[in-house]
Order: sequence, then C-alpha cells, then structure tokens
Amino acid sequence: MTEDAPRPRRPRYKGTHPRRFAEKYKEHDPARFGTEGLKVAGRGHTPAGTHRPIMVAEILERLAPCPGQRFLDATLGYGGHAQAALERLGPEGHLVGLDVDPLELPRTEARLREAGFGPERFTARRMNFAGLPALASELGPFDGILADLGLSSMQIDNPSRGFTFKEDGPLDLRMNPQRGRPAADLLAELSAEALAELFRENADEPQAEALARDLAALPQRPRTTRALADQLRATLADLGYERQDPEVRRTLQRCFQALRIAVNDEFGVLDQFLASLPRALASGGRVAILTFHSGEDRRVKKAFLEGHRAGLYTAIADSPERPSPQERHDNPRSAPAKLRWAVRS
Repeated sequence: MTEDAPRPRRPRYKGTHPRRFAEKYKEHDPARFGTEGLKVAGRGHTPAGTHRPIMVAEILERLAPCPGQRFLDATLGYGGHAQAALERLGPEGHLVGLDVDPLELPRTEARLREAGFGPERFTARRMNFAGLPALASELGPFDGILADLGLSSMQIDNPSRGFTFKEDGPLDLRMNPQRGRPAADLLAELSAEALAELFRENADEPQAEALARDLAALPQRPRTTRALADQLRATLADLGYERQDPEVRRTLQRCFQALRIAVNDEFGVLDQFLASLPRALASGGRVAILTFHSGEDRRVKKAFLEGHRAGLYTAIADSPERPSPQERHDNPRSAPAKLRWAVRS
C-alpha cells in the first residue's frame, strides 16, 4: 500500500460488538487481536475463523507418537492435532496431512510452516482420505493415523459455506465447493419418501416424515440456509413445538447434518477408508478416529471389531472415550465426540 492510498476500513456493524461472521475483524486476525480470541475462548466459545482441536491429550496417548515416526492426519482441518503430533515426532519424524477443502488447506499449511514445520517434517496433500490405498502405496505404511470426522469450526462459522443456519447463505454444504453438487440441488430433486429416508438414515430424525412431506410440497424448495431453517421451523410449529424449544434447534442440526452427509458421500468414503486402514498401518501402528454421530461411530466400531476378529488388530477400544467434563464446558462443540482406537498386529 502506498502512502497516499486510503487505509481499508473494517466492516461497520450495529451496536457495540460485531455479530455477523464478516464483521468479527478482531477474531479473524489473531496476530493483531490475540487477546480477543482468548476472551472468546474463555467464555466457552470458539473464536470465529479458528478451530479448537478436541481430545488432544487422549489422542496423543492412544497414538503414542515417537521421534522419527511417520504419521498421517487424514483430516487436517485447522491443524491442531497435527501440530501436537509433529511436536512429538521430532526433527526426524514426518507427518502427512490430508484435506479436501481447497479454501482452508492452504491456510493451515501456512500456519504450520510459520510454526516451524518445513517440508522435511510436514507434507500437505489436497485429497480425500478415501484415497488412502494409493497414498500408502506411494509413501509406505504409517506408524500412526488420525481421522477427525467432525466439521471444522471455520466451515461451520462461515455462512458462505452453507453449514450454518445462524446466518443466511447458500445451501451448499460441500466440503470441497469446487466438486459435486450443492445441497440445494439435491434437495430439489428428492421425493418426500427419499427425503424422509435421508433424514432417518443420516441423522436419526424422529420427525423425518412430516419434515420431508412439507418440503416436498413446496412449489420451490429452499436454496438458502435461512429458507430451509424457516421451513423446518414452520413444520415443527404445526406439530406443536414452541420456537424456543431446544428440540427445534436439534432438529435443524440433524437435518442439515443429513444433507451434508449425503452431499459429501461421507458414509461411503468412510467405509472405503476403514477397509484400507490395516494395509496402510505399519506393524504395531496405531489409528485413532474421532466421530460425532451414531452413523459414523457404528461404522468405526464394526470395522475395528471385524479387524480384531480377523487378526488384523491386536487391540481395539472396548468402548468409546468421551471428552472430559471440563473440555465439554470449555468447548461445547466437543460434546458429541467419541474416540475409538486400534493397534495393528
């Protein structure tokens, strides 16, 4: 910027504090306003544009990274788990981080480079973890593999990605907005029966039939997050729910989740990943997987049990581990997380 060029102004907002995602200028620039992020985190919230890694200590205990080992973070996200593992792997170790999100992956790579992890210690790959067989064939087996199946807070908070109904935005829901079809296109073509099945199978939604029936009856189906949320609320109101009933919010969360899973084929790619895990792990290698709803957890549990019976794993989690009460208080988004692990024979 030249001396004569006008300094760009931050977004204006109503009231004394910014409320919209784009207006939260302090939280979007933690290098300049780091104390603001600390204040937000201290209130049990995640600062906008950032992500708080879940169950870091528990994951490190289960994966037990050692100096010189080779690790894979199959869902890199903001890079919090990866950085914690890299610090344990030491200068001779190496971590490969995968992510399909073309918007967030470059930012995470830049953060980890700035933290001191050069190409000799960290490699970022833009790819889906369903491609694990090809990756393991190219690079060899890994000593540890982590998959955090939850959404990142950066995706949830940004209304332009369509994952949130807190603010209006396009009904997109794609992890990679450059591939596939947005959720609005899928919603536009499903019959009432198919939509009800999607809500049941992907989110265990108890009001699936009524919600699907009313959506299918619309002359034009929703193409924005607010339009979908308003229609779901209208159906719930007809069923006798008050707007402030906590179940209304949970229903909205479940329906958005169901569409997101379908748009990204999340169950399909998870099944591919789980099937290829044993061949991608070195002898004695460890895998840890964080899930956030029952459909994911059932698949992980079944794959680990079958692998254990077949002799592919010497040990697996008897039951899922959960975030501590303190973590759930400090980071409410951690509440549904379940951690399962396995050790390769």
